[in-house]
Amino acid sequence: MDTNSTITGRTTTNSISSVRYMSVTAMLSAVAFALMFFEFSIPFLVPSFIQMDLSELPALIGAFSMGPVCGILICLIKNVLHLFITTTGGVGELSNFLLGVAFVLPAGLIYRHKKSRRSALIGSLLGAVIMGVFSVVSNYFLVYPVYYNFMPEEAVIGAYQVIVPSVKSILQCLVCFNMPFTIVKGLFSVVITFLVYKHISPILKGANR
Repeated sequence: MDTNSTITGRTTTNSISSVRYMSVTAMLSAVAFALMFFEFSIPFLVPSFIQMDLSELPALIGAFSMGPVCGILICLIKNVLHLFITTTGGVGELSNFLLGVAFVLPAGLIYRHKKSRRSALIGSLLGAVIMGVFSVVSNYFLVYPVYYNFMPEEAVIGAYQVIVPSVKSILQCLVCFNMPFTIVKGLFSVVITFLVYKHISPILKGANR
């Protein structure tokens, strides 16, 4: 056996894999960053300052195709890029990053443990729920305290009360509105991922079939 040839072959293979990993991560990060601009509100369901976007979609695809670390990197890169145009002083980006990690990390870890459609579904659904629950903590301690510098707490609650007059506190608003909204936001990414992943996975992984 030619040991040198074997080592060289492994090195070449590892180099190609590293280049593909970086390329896919960069590409999906760019797509995620672009999707951050396609946000929209859902009138009559949540206040207008709560926006829907699908920027976690590329991160979920990356977590499935390249592993959970790739998904986390995509969440990080898109938010670092968004810092250059932020109006939240970085607080919104930090919250978005943490929520993205809460979503893609469980999905990526469970899928890596057992690569099947069922485990991917379980992982991504669990991630969506964790992201929704964590959104309450993130908004309560990070995002909304910044909002209060521009919009008094009473006014924020008032925006929720236009939809459901019975809500009385920010925590109640977050649990009743933001948490289910964030879970549904994650579910949109899950559905789209399951529709497209089989078709794009060979391209991302460099497979011939």
